[in-house]
Amino acid sequence: MLLWVLRTDLGLTGTKFGCGENYCGACTVIVDKEAVRSCQVPVKDVDGKEVITIEGLSRNGKLHPLQKAFVEHDALQCGFCTPGMILTAYSLLLKNPHPTRQEIIENMDDNFCRCGTHNRIILAVQTAAEKTE
Repeated sequence: MLLWVLRTDLGLTGTKFGCGENYCGACTVIVDKEAVRSCQVPVKDVDGKEVITIEGLSRNGKLHPLQKAFVEHDALQCGFCTPGMILTAYSLLLKNPHPTRQEIIENMDDNFCRCGTHNRIILAVQTAAEKTE
């Protein structure tokens, strides 16, 4: 699976192993601008496609606006779900640069945060959307 190639072979450990069953979102990466659960994607399925992990969002040592917004709003506690949350939000903003609060909630609904930072996550996504105008 893509998850294990990223983590083990490429050392990109920002992508987390959560449930392994396409359920929690901790392993979310971007494949050709779509958020996918890497625990369920065979490596052969991404041949020739662009794959972005959390490590790939920053540019020249500068955090992406979503990453900055997550820090600004303290939208993380343990941080385990954060890479998947940020990449799911990134995929949403690629498709819909100005989502409503409800659209953010619906899009983020399948990513689980056991620390309960959901309101701060929503605020972070809203802030990032405002800063990308």
